[in-house]
Amino acid sequence: MPNAGKPAKPDTVQQWLLQAATELEVLALVDPALDDVRLEARRLTADVLGWSPTALLSRSTDVLSPAQLNTLQQALSRRLTGEPLAYITGRWWFWDLELEVAPCTLIPRPDTELLVEQALSLDLPANAKVLDLGTGTGAIALALAKAKPLWQLLGVDYSADAVALANRNRDRLQLPNCSFVQSDWYSATGTKLFDLIVSNPPYIDGKDPHLTQGDVRFEPLSALVAADQGLADIRLICQGARSRLKTNGWLWLEHGYQQADAVQASLHENGFVQVQSRRDYGNQWRISGGMLPPA
Repeated sequence: MPNAGKPAKPDTVQQWLLQAATELEVLALVDPALDDVRLEARRLTADVLGWSPTALLSRSTDVLSPAQLNTLQQALSRRLTGEPLAYITGRWWFWDLELEVAPCTLIPRPDTELLVEQALSLDLPANAKVLDLGTGTGAIALALAKAKPLWQLLGVDYSADAVALANRNRDRLQLPNCSFVQSDWYSATGTKLFDLIVSNPPYIDGKDPHLTQGDVRFEPLSALVAADQGLADIRLICQGARSRLKTNGWLWLEHGYQQADAVQASLHENGFVQVQSRRDYGNQWRISGGMLPPA
């Protein structure tokens, strides 16, 4: 029996899922974020095959073709190197949107949904004008554009590739009240005034050991790292917001779990009132904001 001792080659969807989960256990040993190998195997398989999670369950006894198995194995091999699933499949979910993603942008994360929640809770005009600084995939701007069809959203990013990707997401989602342009923070916004500015800027210190761990190893450093212990871009945004916000306009920023005090201080220094912070789903301080009062 020449094949004795060797694992059987997967045949059905269910057999493939078992094999994939077993192989992913090795990655889970070095990546604490990967805490459910079975879920990861299902997500990878569904995305690569273009099936919904429901379809994956209902077709568990389907026999996979050699071409399907080859595609799945290639994707799994990339995942086992630590490459994020989002970059392997080219798509990810944020809020209630499915977005195209690519290595030119950060992968949208659940904690950033706090900015969307906070924006939607504010008492803004029915036709509010909103600026999303460092838009990346366009996730924040697009989520707000879908939730508030009368709002006018402008997303800007320094990366031309990111802007092109965000525009593709907007076109596919058919959200005409959202536009994206290339800009070095406020440089391309002209004299426009906004009711709300939101941003998930770079806020990680360049010496932070987390940069060598998990998904961030594959994400663009320019979207992650900022000078001055991660606070340089946040301070620039706070300073610039004073001349870009309407009276009683709001600025809300995502930041590191240990940066809330520093961000609040920067908001106070630039004349903001009602300064406050909110915790993320892991109970860490994650976003801070304030309102620009009348002069």
